[in-house]
Amino acid sequence: MEITKRELINFKDRKFPDKICFNPIGIIHTPFKSLKGIPIQSSVSNEKGIIEIFHEYQSGLKDLSGFSHIYCLYFFDMVKIPVPLQSKPFLDDHLKGVFAIRTPFRPNPIGLSILQLLDIKENKIRVSNVDILDGTPILDLKPYVPQFDNIKTNKIGWLKGKIKK
Repeated sequence: MEITKRELINFKDRKFPDKICFNPIGIIHTPFKSLKGIPIQSSVSNEKGIIEIFHEYQSGLKDLSGFSHIYCLYFFDMVKIPVPLQSKPFLDDHLKGVFAIRTPFRPNPIGLSILQLLDIKENKIRVSNVDILDGTPILDLKPYVPQFDNIKTNKIGWLKGKIKK
């Protein structure tokens, strides 16, 4: 169905929300039982994990197995709010704005990882490249599509010259 034919709120009735609430769709099981040793990004991790999707959302996994990678959005449930809006990142000794760094300590503590999808059995998704604490609530999954999502750029702000791969 086209997006314009889905049931939406009428534009004239649209109001900016005071609060936005999400419910987890699942939980991730990983080898990371404490914060020590978690890779700083999924691209530098070889660890595997299992995303367990709650049964009421299992039918949403239809056709996901045809993709090699997924975006995994999750909630940093251990972060205490409020957080400072400036912080020192791993790769620099100077304060940066929270929106210019990839810290979990954010006004809305939402994480994003690109994970390799290994297989799906019922409501369990086996993934690789995990950089997520065991027991973290999963908010959403989306397929990674390189033709849409791979942007080539050399403009990487304060990180220029600091990333080694």
